[in-house]
Amino acid sequence: MVVHSVGFKDPNQNSFSQKARIEALGGKILQSTMPFHSINDAIRAKSGTSVETLIADTLRMMGQGTKACVEIVAMACDNGLIESGRNVLAIGGTGKGADTVLVVRSANSKRLFDMRIVEVIAKPENI
Repeated sequence: MVVHSVGFKDPNQNSFSQKARIEALGGKILQSTMPFHSINDAIRAKSGTSVETLIADTLRMMGQGTKACVEIVAMACDNGLIESGRNVLAIGGTGKGADTVLVVRSANSKRLFDMRIVEVIAKPENI
């Protein structure tokens, strides 16, 4: 499971509370900075816009889950949990739950535009 970083909502606060439960079931968790979000928020606060905002908003045209899927694949690649260039299943959504399932050819965030959405398995009809 890939989740957002400590301090995402409030400084020094870890809002992810299911770590022990998931690990007890044998799952692995990556808690990391989201490429389109955290640093981007700092840039937007100073200057109003950024390239990252444009990329994120473009991906959101297919729904928040599409943006989340691309982001979590980049995060997992950046942390060595999946290899770049592999087709992987990505599940994403919002704080309300997962609503999007994609097959994505993985890439590190440094090579974001090498990533490909290979197949859309599910996404919300009304976004």
